[in-house]
Amino acid sequence: MKQIVSAPTHATVARGSAAGQLPRFRLGEEITAEQAAFLDEHGFLLFDRVASLDEVAMLCAELDQVEAGWLAEGRRAVNGIPIFYGRRGHRPWVQRFAFTSLFSEAMRRFVRDLRFEPIRRLVGDRARVGDDEKDGVVVNRYLNAPGSVSAELGWHTDGLRDLFYLRMPQAMLNVGLHLDDCPAENGGLRLIPGSHRQGFASMCFHKPYFVGHAPDPDEVVIETRPGDLTVHDGRLWHRVARSERRGDASLRRSLYVPYLTGPYEPKSESSRTPAYHHLGRLQRAWRARPRRGASSA
Repeated sequence: MKQIVSAPTHATVARGSAAGQLPRFRLGEEITAEQAAFLDEHGFLLFDRVASLDEVAMLCAELDQVEAGWLAEGRRAVNGIPIFYGRRGHRPWVQRFAFTSLFSEAMRRFVRDLRFEPIRRLVGDRARVGDDEKDGVVVNRYLNAPGSVSAELGWHTDGLRDLFYLRMPQAMLNVGLHLDDCPAENGGLRLIPGSHRQGFASMCFHKPYFVGHAPDPDEVVIETRPGDLTVHDGRLWHRVARSERRGDASLRRSLYVPYLTGPYEPKSESSRTPAYHHLGRLQRAWRARPRRGASSA
C-alpha cells in the first residue's frame, strides 16, 4: 500500500487506509503551514469539532423549520434550483436544500461567524459567502430507506463544465459542516488523495461520472462527528457511499458553504433551471418510485 508523506510534519495518509488513521486538525485563527502543506499534497483537510453540539442542534432545528415552510407553500424550487424531495416513512421530506440561508437568519449569521475566517481566506482574501449565488448554502440529507432519492452519490469531480469546454478546472474548495456521527459503516465521503493533481485525460475518463459506485483501492474514508468541518479540493475524485444501515439510523446531514471569488452573480425567482437539473429530476423520481415488496422505514 503506497504511503503519502505530507511535508513538513510527516503526517501520513495511506491510500485505502481506515478513517481512524487520518489526521484531525484543529481550526485556529490561521491555517497553519502544516495544514496548508497537507491540503496541497493530499487535497483535503478534516477539522475536529468546529461547531458545538448546541449549534448543530440549532442548525438541524432551522432545517426542520425551513422544510415546514416549503411544504406548506408547496415550493418545488428556489431561484431556479429544484428542491430534492424524497419520502421519509409516509411523508414528503426534503433531501437537498438550496439557498438555505435565505430562509434562516440564524444560519446566515452562523456561516459568517469569525471562527470560519481562516477558511474564507484559504479560498481567497476577498472571498464572500454566496447566499444568493450558484446554489447558495446547500444542505444534503442522505437516507438509506424506501422512498429516499439520496442514499449515495457516484464518483465524480466538480469540474464537468470546464471539462466540457476542454479546459482544466481551476482549484476549487468544498467546505462542509457535518451534523451527524458518520463512521465508515454509515457511508459518507470517500475520496482519492492526491487526485486533484491528475491530468486532463484522467479527470475525464478515470471513472464514469456519477454512475460508478464501486470502492477504489486508493480511496480513503472520511469519518465525521457532529460539528466536524471538511475542506476538499473539488478536482479530487470523490463519492458519497451508501450507508450499511437502514432507515433513520442511516441519516447523515451536511451543510456546504459557497465561498466565491468571481464576479457577483445573484440568482432570483426568475432564474432558469439548469438543463442538468431537469435530468436529475427524472432520476430522482425513478429512485423514489414505490417498489413491490418494499416496506417503509
